Amino acid sequence: MRLNDVNRGVNKNRKRLRVGRGPGSGRGKTSGRGHKGQGQLAGWSAPSIFEGGRSPIIRRLPKRGFHNSYARTVVAVNVAVLEERFAAGDEVTPESLRVRGVCKGIWDEVKILGEGKLTKPLKVSAHHFSTQAREKITAAGGAITDLPGPAPVQRGSGKKSVKKGSSKPRSDG
Repeated sequence: MRLNDVNRGVNKNRKRLRVGRGPGSGRGKTSGRGHKGQGQLAGWSAPSIFEGGRSPIIRRLPKRGFHNSYARTVVAVNVAVLEERFAAGDEVTPESLRVRGVCKGIWDEVKILGEGKLTKPLKVSAHHFSTQAREKITAAGGAITDLPGPAPVQRGSGKKSVKKGSSKPRSDG
């Protein structure tokens, strides 16, 4: 291969295909849309899951499992990680954990676990603490602050309760 052959045959500005311009163009008569059917009409385009009119596979397959959209995502951080990443006297908050790259991704709450040793006094603020983590942080001379979690989601029974006799009188005026 030679250097002048690299871009040979590459057309950056390709001409637009003009359909419906006679039989000699190769795209005359039906203009590449075929005979009959809904695809021949102007403005019709198939959705990505369209399978020619039959029931799509997404509707034929059984639905399984359960996805709890109200569940909170809790990220766990061990005491050993706090020992590595923070200096003595530092304040450990969910924001500082995110900034230092300890807790990545999307999460709602932080739980501190007791894996490892802690020798530095730290001011730790989190939503949850394990019993061992509480003991190790206080033994090292640190302070613990329990953060409130997000407000619990209020879910009703789905039924609207209507009391008898509570309807407003109708005024035919």
